[in-house]
Amino acid sequence: MSQVVVYSSDYCPYCMRAKALLEKKGIAFEEIKVDGKPQVRAEMTKKAGRTSVPQIWIGDKHVGGCDDLFALERAGKLDALLHV
Repeated sequence: MSQVVVYSSDYCPYCMRAKALLEKKGIAFEEIKVDGKPQVRAEMTKKAGRTSVPQIWIGDKHVGGCDDLFALERAGKLDALLHV
């Protein structure tokens, strides 16, 4: 099982949707909250090249945000990434 990391914010509906999908699939993930933590958000931005949350990694692969995660699910590619 690949390690999943989600950078998120408490008040972000996209973060909630992405986490709900992972939870529905029974996938444990590490959540890193960026609320009130400019250094953590800067770290995420440097790694992802994006400033918005959520930003999701599965193993070493940067998946992107919520829409990207759901696109992988619709394409039938998410399970293969999760179970590497």
